[in-house]
Order: sequence, then structure tokens, then C-alpha cells
Amino acid sequence: MIGRRVGRGGRPGLIGTAARTAVVAGTATAVSGRVAARHQQAAAASQPPVAPPPPAAQAPAETAAAPAPGALDDQALANLERLGALHQQGMLTDEEFAQAKQRILTT
Repeated sequence: MIGRRVGRGGRPGLIGTAARTAVVAGTATAVSGRVAARHQQAAAASQPPVAPPPPAAQAPAETAAAPAPGALDDQALANLERLGALHQQGMLTDEEFAQAKQRILTT
């Protein structure tokens, strides 16, 4: 009896308890992550596919009713001026400007 240490009776020490807690917490986190991922996949599979967005609305210069070919009225001139302003601001490329201008002049 002299020189013998007193045993703990099979109970883990502080470090053993902390290690066991870390393992349990890590396992629970991994499992819950997998479950959440499966639920997301199942929800995505059950939803109908998303339709693509509708095409952008045409600019007012393109949708305005134009007069007979060859005749420029106030509406066509206003559309051309608005188109020129958009081109100067850099909102239209040279090609887009030329196409839109041609549409206004031919309609």
C-alpha cells in the first residue's frame, strides 16, 4: 500500500473527456452537414427548372411607331437624337447604333 497511487476507478481523466467530446462533436458536425446537403439536393431535384429571364425590353427608339419610309417626322428625329445621346454616353456600341439608326430610317 505504500507507494501505490490511488486509482480513479476506470473513469477517464480531463484530457480523455475533452478528446471524447471533440470526437463526438466533430462526428455530429460531419453527419449534420451531409444530411443538410442531401436535403438541399432533394429539394433542388423536386423543384421545376427555372425558366430563363425574358429578353430585355427594347429601347423606346426601337419600339416607336415610325412614319412611311423616306419621310422623317418629329418622332423619328426625336428617336434619332435620343439614340445619338445614348451612343455618345457609351451605352451603345458603334454597331448597335448603326443598326438602330438603320431601323429608324427604314421604317
